[in-house]
Amino acid sequence: MIKQYIISCLLAITHFAHAQNAGVTPAKPYISTHPKIFAPGIISLPDRHEFGSTFSNDQKEIYFGVDREGKAEILHSKLIRGVWSTPEVIITHEKYSFNDPMLSPDESRLYFISDMPLERSGKKKDYDIWYIERSKNGRWSAPIHGGDVINSSANEYYISFTNRGTMYFASNVQAGQKEQYNFDIYRSAWINGEFQKPEKIHANVNSIRYEADVFVAPDESYLIFCSIRKNGYGQGDLYISFKTGDNIWTEAINMGETINNEFHQLCPFVSQDGKLFFTSNQDIYWMDAGVIDHYRP
Repeated sequence: MIKQYIISCLLAITHFAHAQNAGVTPAKPYISTHPKIFAPGIISLPDRHEFGSTFSNDQKEIYFGVDREGKAEILHSKLIRGVWSTPEVIITHEKYSFNDPMLSPDESRLYFISDMPLERSGKKKDYDIWYIERSKNGRWSAPIHGGDVINSSANEYYISFTNRGTMYFASNVQAGQKEQYNFDIYRSAWINGEFQKPEKIHANVNSIRYEADVFVAPDESYLIFCSIRKNGYGQGDLYISFKTGDNIWTEAINMGETINNEFHQLCPFVSQDGKLFFTSNQDIYWMDAGVIDHYRP
């Protein structure tokens, strides 16, 4: 239900968003290898929707979300002799959804979002940030709620981290009842083993519309995120912004038609070996992350 529901709602508001002034810097043309479907027939399959991929630091493991008929679960695959193994489900529930996995910088935790209540039974709630911890023997714990500092009574989506552990995510906690799909991007510093009160990112990134699915560079030098804005290419495009000071970011730039199209682009992730991954038309795609330098000030 999670991402598919969002996409359906965004389709309904796209016409309205395009009619507003967005003030987005036009994208410069970029010539590069076109995005390719990642691991077709193994990871990306035609009978389901794949979302939110994250890779281990050695690029030999992938965690990703899969939505089947409105309920999402998290899968895991290993790269063995150059071939990705058949994915295995590692987090699932007969009633609740789990999606948007993201490894912590030290890989001791796998963060994700879920609509599971704290009591793990009863009615679905809003989406919160959860995590599982890896033990010394490599086994994962049961899901642990991320706590009330980063979670709210509204929805939190898609987590990413800097090398220092600062968490970036999206929330609609400040959206009005009639604007519940107007998500903004927040950051929460990791200090002395605890997340701090989230702060909203600069207005050059956030707008009065939808900003979510944010990937932050490990050195916090840039953000890639999904937004719906005037003169976009489709249902939701990827934008990029570069950090120039303390919570000061350049005006968001649409990443252009090499990446964006008539579908909804979301869930960006840049791997350590220089590949940009994202979801488009419900499959995971990848391309050379050199496109980022094209937009760098």
